[in-house]
Amino acid sequence: MTSLYLTRYRILLDTYGPQHWWPANSTFEMLIGAILTQNTNWRNVARALDNLRPYLDPQSMQRLSDERLNTLIRPSGFYRLKTARIRHFLSWYRHYDFDPQKAARADGRRLRRELLEVNGIGRETADAMLVYGFGKSFFIADAYARRLFLRLGDRLPKTYDALRRQVETQLPDDPAIYREYHALIVEHGKRCCRAKPDCRFCPLTAMCAWRKAHAD
Repeated sequence: MTSLYLTRYRILLDTYGPQHWWPANSTFEMLIGAILTQNTNWRNVARALDNLRPYLDPQSMQRLSDERLNTLIRPSGFYRLKTARIRHFLSWYRHYDFDPQKAARADGRRLRRELLEVNGIGRETADAMLVYGFGKSFFIADAYARRLFLRLGDRLPKTYDALRRQVETQLPDDPAIYREYHALIVEHGKRCCRAKPDCRFCPLTAMCAWRKAHAD
């Protein structure tokens, strides 16, 4: 039997098509982008990544001084804090020889525990790295997902991890689905399920509790 979460995924995929997310030229760029995107929008991250373009490999980034790295990532905001977080992340990544394939061969739960022990890597950032960087099946239970599922009428647990596990139990262990699902939810959140929803072209209207409650 197809789960409700998988049905929604297929509707969103049919509506918006593959999102080809995370936009990056390398796994390392994706991993650094996941840190830079904390508390800012993607436009600012893209500016910071453009500045970093000559240094987007672990060895080059390690050689940058903190002052220089601060300057390069300044467009992403909180740049001193993010420089420190990048340093902490590189210290962890060194244990895998900066090799994404080596990290990907490790157990996903173990990788997640390790990432969460890195100073400045929270649950959402860790899950983004796991899904898009290392090909693991974790649901990114961000604010877009919580808002969407609440409006659809789901009974949601309060914590991030409880929501993540709730969705994961109803999805197949397929990293491609997790990559697309997160990107599709974000796209849908920007187009329709905004803070003030625009339901005119929403493909999920027929199953939306919020829409039914607010219908004219």
